[in-house]
Order: sequence, then structure tokens, then C-alpha cells
Amino acid sequence: MQDAPLFHEITKGPDTGKAYWVTASDGVRLRMGHWPNSSNGADPSSPSRGTILLFPGRTEYIEKYGLIASDLCALGYHVLTADWRGQGLADRPDQERVLGHVGHFDEYQLDVDAMVDLGRKLNLPEPWTVLGHSMGGCIGLRSLYNGLPVKSAIFSAPMWGISMAPPLRPIAWSLAWALHKTPLATSLCPGTKRETYLSISPFEDNMLTTDPEMYAYMADQAKAHPELTLGGPTVGWLYAALRETQDLMSRPAPATPAVSFLGTQERIVQPGPIHNHMAKWSNGELVLVPGAEHEVLMESRDIRQRVYDALDRLETDIPTADPVSA
Repeated sequence: MQDAPLFHEITKGPDTGKAYWVTASDGVRLRMGHWPNSSNGADPSSPSRGTILLFPGRTEYIEKYGLIASDLCALGYHVLTADWRGQGLADRPDQERVLGHVGHFDEYQLDVDAMVDLGRKLNLPEPWTVLGHSMGGCIGLRSLYNGLPVKSAIFSAPMWGISMAPPLRPIAWSLAWALHKTPLATSLCPGTKRETYLSISPFEDNMLTTDPEMYAYMADQAKAHPELTLGGPTVGWLYAALRETQDLMSRPAPATPAVSFLGTQERIVQPGPIHNHMAKWSNGELVLVPGAEHEVLMESRDIRQRVYDALDRLETDIPTADPVSA
């Protein structure tokens, strides 16, 4: 475990945060970030409420969650997050560093194992809660099936299905299957771009957030440190993602208490699987956020507060399975 760079000037997070280089069991170097609960106004002498394992989405990196870490640390939590393999400052494929690629989603579970190991080394207090956004929600759900040592889970627009026009779905499956074991597996997915979304899309009608300040926050980060950003996925990643989401949705819901948040304007992940899976989650709750886009954690402070309120509910109550509107 060695110190790694953390770009404090763009995080707007607690200045006590630190980043570390860690190595997964297959030799891939990852970057992990930790913000202790004693920062940003929390009383260092007060008992910790536990630790949030924050699982970012595809294209994301540690610095993006600085503001969220400030909120969570002020509430008494430690926050541990990561640059998944292939993104941020973690090791990336040599062929196309701007493209997100893995051959199988099991690779991300090696990153999760490294994250848990780091949490143990840092002696981060329990209970632990996983907070997974988008692809991080997909990785997080698999981790629950694999025995992730958490007491509860919160998901933000979890990628349990990928949004695409129905006529394109069989084409995407066929193309991805045909190419995933060929040299073209690391080529750019048709219809996506090498540039990161934030650098080519204006705020108007963006698919991430309705909050202009939060959009500017993310866009400014991408401009200041483009080496953190990522373009579209590879064909191989798409096939791996389709297989992973199909398998996850065929399973019964885990026993872990959970709350999922989903904006009613969601256009990136497929809403149907989220509704279906949460409907069979006996101690799970689906919270629909009217008007919100994909990035619930990058919406207005009022919306973000609803996520933090869910942590209170998970500490004291078992959620109901009935969808509610926040």
C-alpha cells in the first residue's frame, strides 16, 4: 500500500482524504481513496457510524465523489472508494486507454476484494454499507451474492440492464458475442465515442443531471484532469456487461437490506430490471425520484439528502418492498 495522487483542488471534498495504490490479486494496479469521518465538521472524538464502500460507475474516478464524501463524513461515516481497473488512474488496457474494457465482470470482483483488504488494513469501522452507482451498482449486487461484508446496500440507478432501443438489443447481443473473443473485442462499441461525455455534451438535455452546478462540477473536473476520464466502452465490455446483467437478474434477491434510487427521467440504464428486482427484494425499497436523471447523487442537495436519509432508515428499519416516490 503506497500513497497515490489525489487531486484535492477538483474534489471539493475533505482535505484529509488520501489515496493509495493497491494491487489486485491478478497484478492490476488500482487507486483507492479514503476520507475519514473526522473531517469537515464531524467531531473526531464521537463514535463513527461506520464506513461507506462507494462503488463508482463506468467512466468515474475518486475525485468525482469529493462533495458526496464531504456530506457523508459530516454525518459520521468513513468513505472508501476506488478507481476500477480500466478507468481513473488505475491500470488501463494498452490498446486504447480512452476506452473502458474488461473481458469478464468477474475482474471487477478482484478490485472489490482489494478494496475490502484495504479497508481491513485501514481498520475502517463497521458496520460497512455499500453505495453503488450505475455500473458500481452492478458490481455491488454481484458482491452481495459473493458475501461482501456489509450490513446494508444503497443503489443509485444500478446498471442491472443497459438502455437501448428494443430492435437493437438482439443486434447488440449478436455483434458482441461474435466479436468478444476476437482482436476486435477491444474496439469501440458502435454508436459510442472516444471522447468523454462531459467534454462533448452541453448541459441542455444532458442525460446525467438536472442541476447545472453539479454538471459544471463534473465538467470542470474532466477539463482539469482529462487523464481521469474515459470514452465509450469496448465491444468486449458490452458483451461482458450483457452477460453479467442477465445472470444477476435471473437470481433471487439477496437477504441484505437495500434501497435503490431511480430517477424518472433515466435514459442510460434500463429501468425495468430495477423495478422487477426490487419488487422481489423482501427487505428492499425502490425510491423513484421525479424528474431526476441518471446521476441521483449529482442532483440537487435536496435529492442527495434523500439518499443520506436512507442510511438512517437502514440503520433502524427494514425497508418495505413497495416503490415510493421521493
